[in-house]
Amino acid sequence: MGLHTGTGLNRWVKSAEAKTLYAGRLNIGPRLILGFVFIILSMLAADAVILWQFHLVRTQAECLNGIGQKLVAVLRVHTSLLAFHDRLEDLADSQDAGRLVTEGGPLRTAVLEDTRRAMSALSLLPFDLQRDPTILPTLHAVQSALSWQPEAITTLATSGDWRAVHLRLANQVRPLESLTSELIEKVDHDAGEQQAQAVLNVRRVERLVFWVVPLTAVLTLLIAATLGLAITRSIIQPLAQLVEGSKALARGEFQHQVSVTGKDELAHLGQVFNDAARRLRDLYASLQHSEDRLRLVIDTIPAHVWSTRPDGSVDFVNRRWLETTGLSMEDALGWDWGSVVHPDDLARYVDEWRAALAAGEPTESEVRLRRADGKYRWWLTRNVPLRDEFGNIVNWYGTAIDIEERHRAEDALRRSEAYLAEAQRLSKTGSFGWSVSTGEIRWSEESFRIFQYDRTTKPTVELILKRVHPEDAVRVKQTIESASMNGKNFEHEYRLVMPDNSVKYVHVVTNALSDKSGRIEFVGAVKDVTESKHADEALREAQANLARVSRVTTMGELTASLAHEIKQPIAAAVTNAKTCLRWLGRDQPDVAEAREAAARNIKDITRASDIISSISLLFKKGALQRELVDLNELIREMIVLLRSEANRYSVSIRTELAEDLPKVMADRVQLQQVFMNLMLNGIDAMKETTGGGELTIKSEAGDAQLLISVSDTGVGLPLKQAEQIFKAFFTTKDKGTGMGLPISRSIIESHGGRLWVTDNSGRGATFQFTLPRTVAVHA
Repeated sequence: MGLHTGTGLNRWVKSAEAKTLYAGRLNIGPRLILGFVFIILSMLAADAVILWQFHLVRTQAECLNGIGQKLVAVLRVHTSLLAFHDRLEDLADSQDAGRLVTEGGPLRTAVLEDTRRAMSALSLLPFDLQRDPTILPTLHAVQSALSWQPEAITTLATSGDWRAVHLRLANQVRPLESLTSELIEKVDHDAGEQQAQAVLNVRRVERLVFWVVPLTAVLTLLIAATLGLAITRSIIQPLAQLVEGSKALARGEFQHQVSVTGKDELAHLGQVFNDAARRLRDLYASLQHSEDRLRLVIDTIPAHVWSTRPDGSVDFVNRRWLETTGLSMEDALGWDWGSVVHPDDLARYVDEWRAALAAGEPTESEVRLRRADGKYRWWLTRNVPLRDEFGNIVNWYGTAIDIEERHRAEDALRRSEAYLAEAQRLSKTGSFGWSVSTGEIRWSEESFRIFQYDRTTKPTVELILKRVHPEDAVRVKQTIESASMNGKNFEHEYRLVMPDNSVKYVHVVTNALSDKSGRIEFVGAVKDVTESKHADEALREAQANLARVSRVTTMGELTASLAHEIKQPIAAAVTNAKTCLRWLGRDQPDVAEAREAAARNIKDITRASDIISSISLLFKKGALQRELVDLNELIREMIVLLRSEANRYSVSIRTELAEDLPKVMADRVQLQQVFMNLMLNGIDAMKETTGGGELTIKSEAGDAQLLISVSDTGVGLPLKQAEQIFKAFFTTKDKGTGMGLPISRSIIESHGGRLWVTDNSGRGATFQFTLPRTVAVHA
């Protein structure tokens, strides 16, 4: 067996060596797989032999187990039969028929059960273990004999024939014991022979395994060594050439080529290596060309470019840097570049550069550099580190761009901002920006001063409302909310309550801006108008006093006309009173006529009272009191007051009043003064005309404003004096003060309107004024 195995091994080794001659035709993967297949097949063959021997040992062991089962089954029947015989013998000796009858049945049943079990166990054994022809017949004989013996013995015991009982036990039960005893000896002899044969088989298997396992190991090692040597040799030699080629590439020898033959992966790798070497040669040439072009670009770009070593010393500067500074390349390298830095900037700039080197972080700085002509200009320098794959800095690269013009612009901007801040401080006008989408508010320094908040405070809408006067807070909040929703310009004026409880007036004007995304931002100005507000109040008071004086003066001029106008309703009232007394003084008083006369009396007295009330209002001194005023009604009242003056100079008054004219929120007395001035001016202009004149008063309602006009047919305007007549103290009358028209214009303008005069196409002039419809209210 060993000789056969060795011959087969030699033949296989020779075959393997022969196959390695063609290894170059196979890829590395198939070579390795082929070697592993041979190793696995040899191991599987050895394992199959060992497993077959183990199967034989297992079969022998199963055979011994079956013989043991036969022996146990027969022994159990024999033991049970002995117990049956001995117990019946004892009962027969005691001549106790009752106990023999009672115990005989169970004893027989136990023997029969053991016999049945033995037969069942023997029938389950393999066929070759059932070849003994005496076992089963013997067990059948025992079973058949015991099926009727106990009844006969119990019958004899019941009849008291104990001698017959002993004879039957000796002649019929004792022979069964002999049969089972002989059967035991036979089975035991067979078991001995089988055990001897099993021991021989096991020893044979042990010897076989002892030789097969080492031979399998040796064979496996030989196969592995042979295949490994052949495959390794076919791999190492090409790899050595590739390594040598790689070293050549590392040295920059791009002309090197490797000669690897065959069609395996290494051959393909050699071809790839050669192609890569050719490509690298071409790439190097292209890179060299690109580097030359890059250097040309770096030298041409309008900026300074340099590189430094990790310690910060300069190892390259571009030509533009050299041309600008006038230094040579030798003077610019290392740390000698500091000679072109402005002395005031050198220490700071070097400290910043050293700090960046220590931190390994990019740096940016502004520095003044001397040009070749000796002049200094501002430059913005940036330095960034280049790191390798481990994070170590291998170089620094920097640039510098000329920012002289930007620096000058920034200086100019800073000066402008300073001027603006000073202008805002002097004019008490602050600026602000408000982004509606983010809620961010930005204030100028003057805005912080106006609201008296610290510069570190972040402006918010809530912070603004906190300063607003309680009486103005709701209106201001509504204005802000409306602006944030509609995104329209707004302008408003309100009061602030300062921390010392003083009140400040501010005027806010804004302009809405929107970006491409539609987000709204307001830019505006807030002006402290407290002083002007107080000045205006002292002025809306001086003007009021002046207007009152003007009214008093005018009313003095109209004393005769007004006396006549008042005298008429009073005289009528006296007449009506007398008439009433006559109707009542009759013998039969006429109450109805008296009542009618009394009613006319009341009407005339009321008319006189209204005239006196209107006149008293013109003499009243007080602040501006705005209320809803019906302009048409006010025109009619003034016509009543001035009718006598118009009749005195044969001037007729005509009206063209618009129906459903809206009421306006205005000061009634001031508008009375305006109408009185304009109407009296018209009457005065027609004093010298022949045939009298006509004064026409019109009211119109436009889309945005109400228009009132007072036209006369007098002498018209003085030449080129349409605007001069509104100046204070300018008058064309002999006894005029020159204050009527200026006061009238100021009154109209205080109501948001405009007053002007134009020449008529024929005779006379027309005074017109407007009131904004925004303050108009329908009755």
